[in-house]
Formats: sequence, structure tokens, C-alpha cells
Amino acid sequence: MPPTTAEPNAPPRRRPMLRTAALILSGNATSAALNLLRNLMVARLLDLVDYGIAASFAVALAVVEMTSALGLPQLMVQDRRGDTPTFQAALQGLQALRGLLNAGLLLLIAGPLAAFLGTPEASWAYRLLALVPLLRGFQHFDLVRLGRQMRYGPAILADALPILISLGAVWPLYRVFGDYRVLLFAVLIQWAAALAASHLLAERPYRLRLAGPAIAASVRFGWPLMLEGLLLFAIFNGDRLIVGRELGPAALAVFSMGVTLTLTPTLVLSNSAAHFFLPQLSAAAGGPDFPPLARATFELHLLFGGLTVLAVALLGAPFVQLALGPKYAALPPLLTWLAILQGLRVLKGGGATVSLARAMTGNALIANLIRVALLPFAWLVLTETGSLVPLVCLGILGELCGFALALGLARRRLALALRPLWPAIGLTLAEIAAAVPLALAQGAGGGAAAPGLLGLVALLFLLAVLAMGDLRRTIARRSLIRHPD
Repeated sequence: MPPTTAEPNAPPRRRPMLRTAALILSGNATSAALNLLRNLMVARLLDLVDYGIAASFAVALAVVEMTSALGLPQLMVQDRRGDTPTFQAALQGLQALRGLLNAGLLLLIAGPLAAFLGTPEASWAYRLLALVPLLRGFQHFDLVRLGRQMRYGPAILADALPILISLGAVWPLYRVFGDYRVLLFAVLIQWAAALAASHLLAERPYRLRLAGPAIAASVRFGWPLMLEGLLLFAIFNGDRLIVGRELGPAALAVFSMGVTLTLTPTLVLSNSAAHFFLPQLSAAAGGPDFPPLARATFELHLLFGGLTVLAVALLGAPFVQLALGPKYAALPPLLTWLAILQGLRVLKGGGATVSLARAMTGNALIANLIRVALLPFAWLVLTETGSLVPLVCLGILGELCGFALALGLARRRLALALRPLWPAIGLTLAEIAAAVPLALAQGAGGGAAAPGLLGLVALLFLLAVLAMGDLRRTIARRSLIRHPD
């Protein structure tokens, strides 16, 4: 079997860096902003109970999507055969099969899931959502292949345009239905448009095949990602399942909106970093460019994690009051806690991306184990206290331990020298620690203490950015490392 990374002796190809980075970030930000705007619009239109039911649709989709993820797009980027039509057709065939199986699974679990969340009247909606994995299963992978060449324009358009169409449908759907069905049909419209866009923007004809070697390679590459998908489902949606089960749809609406507001920017930033660095790290694997590029990847995730905490601490509460109104008055005291949680989660992304470039897909799985292990305790705490803050604090503890594990795995399994990273790591963790008393003050209504604490958080963030030497040198290089294919 051919190796899955670029040959160490192959000459790297380079192209301008900043323009590509700006394109990736702006594209991901546009899609995320449109998605967030749609969620905010639906939340503003619906009452808390209806929005809570609508928010549970994301949980239902995640049950089947995350728990069966084989990382096929990542394999296409990372594998040396990713540019060949036969390998692409094999991955598309496997993706189509996965879509069919996921649709069937969602049909089976729709009733029990609706009953678990206390919304049995919406079981038909969960069954209709089975169309989403079916539509995703037949998407064209050509836009993923173009990412190997750092050509992201078609993929960005294929992501943003369907969400824009879905956003435009929200108001007409609200006029027709006026309840949680608004988001249900908006999501179906989005994924039907995404399927069409992936085929219309592709350069190659769409082919499906089921090939034994490609399936074997996908399983070897993807089984840790599939297990990680189970953990990610628990991480992203376990808390929501617990809240919906124990506190009902109205509390789920508030908690889900808080998660959305803090998770969306972190996903934009971490996905942009993965798209930007994964092809380069894969191309540089085994060569002298890999260690500094890997450390730059870690530093960029440190920057993104710190920025998330600072931005939400500064802007989160005013944004909620302006965008959502008094219905969500219980959300601002929770936002900084959720920002700390998501900021720490972003820190682990550096290790996941670097490990993925070396086909060590199990590293991210191991780093998420502690976070998931704490979920039963979170359920117990929520049941005993009825408060969301202790639930989030247990998640923060799990993410912090996961980040420490990710660093240890990078040092041992990747033999990556971490000493240059310690100043930036220490300052970023100090910034996040400084946000804890800020969150306590905001929860207690202590506005007088907030300006000084905000200033400390901002200062530590700036000092951490100044300590990111490998990231500065990578940006100063002004060129990208590309696969030689």
C-alpha cells in the first residue's frame, strides 16, 4: 500500500500565504455568520419552548453524523492518492453508503429521541430530518480535492450560498408555520441546495464505486475518528441532552443559544486553521519544515482560544440584549463561562490538526476522553442543583485536562519539541484563568469589578500573542507549502 503522506524528498511547492489565509477565514466566517443570523432570526421569532424543540434538531443530526464519521474529506486531503479519480470515486461511494445508513438510523431513533427529550409530538420532524444525511451522502468530493491545491473558492461558495438561500426562506416559512417547523424546513432547504452546489461547481464528473483497498484505507484512517465522533457527539451535545431532559425545552433554548454564540466563532477559527495548515503539514511531513509549522499550528489555536474568551467577555452580554431581547435575560451571566469552555476546547485543535497530518488520528480521541468521562457527574450536578454553571465548570475541567493530554501526545508520539511554546501556553492559560473571576462578577451582577478584570484579560492576551514566535515566522515567510502532485 502506498504511503499516506507526501514523500519527504519531494520538493515542496509554495504560493502566496496571506491571500489564501484571508480567503479561507472570510469564507468560513461568511458561512458561520449567515448560519448564526438564521438561528438568531428563528430564536427572535419563536417562543422559548418552540426554539428549544428546534434546537434539538441539531442534536438529532449529530447522533448519526458525528457517530459515523470516517474523516473521508480529511483522508482525501491527507492521502497521496487524493488527487486520483479512482480514489475520489471510491470515497464518494463510501460516503453515499454512509448517508444511506445514517438516514435509516435516524428513522429508527427518531421516536425514542423525541420521547427522551420530552417532545414526543415532534417525532415526525426527527424522521423527516433523515433526508439530511441522505443529501449529504451524495455530495460531490471534487471541492474537497481542490483544497489539496489550496483552491478554496468553489468550496466557500458551495458552503455559503445554501445557507443564504435557507436564511431567505425563514420569514416565508414563519408566515406559513409559526413554530419549530420553520427551522426544520430551513435546514432541509439548505442541504438540498448544498447537494446541488457541490455538483454544479465540480470540475470532474461524479462517479461512485466501492473498492476494497479504498474502504480498507478509509477504515484504518477513520476508525479513531469514528470513535472520536462518538466523543465529540457527547462533548457538543451531551450537555444539551442533559439540559433538555432535566430542565425542559425552554432551558434548552437558553443553553443552546449560549453554546451557539460561543461555539460558532471557535468553529470558524479552528476550521479555518485546519483548512489552512492540514494540507501544508501533510506536504511537509518528514521534512525540516514540519516542526516549526506544527508549533505555529499550536500557536494559532492558542491565539484563537484566547481571542474567543476576550471577545465574548467584552461583547457577549450587549450582543444578547440587542439581538435577542428580554426573552434571553438568563443567558448573559452564563456567556463568559461558556467562552472559557469553548476557548479551552479550541486549544486542543492544534494537536488534532498536527496529528491528523501524520495520520495519527487516535491522538484527538485520547485527548477527549476526560471531557466525556465527566458527563455523568455533570448530569448528577445538574439534577442536584438545577443550575447550568456547575455543569459548564465540569466541562471546563475536562477541556483543560484534555489540552494537557494533547500536549503530552504531541511531545511523545510526534516527537515535537514544545519548549518554544511554553511562554505562549502559560500566558494564554493565565488569560483564561483571569476570566474566571470576571465570569463570577458578571454572574453576581458585579459590574464595578468588570473593567479592571477585562483589562487584565486583554493584557494577558496581547502578551500571549507577542510570545508566538513560530507563528510570526510562518506568516513572515509569506508562502505556502503544497503537495507536489
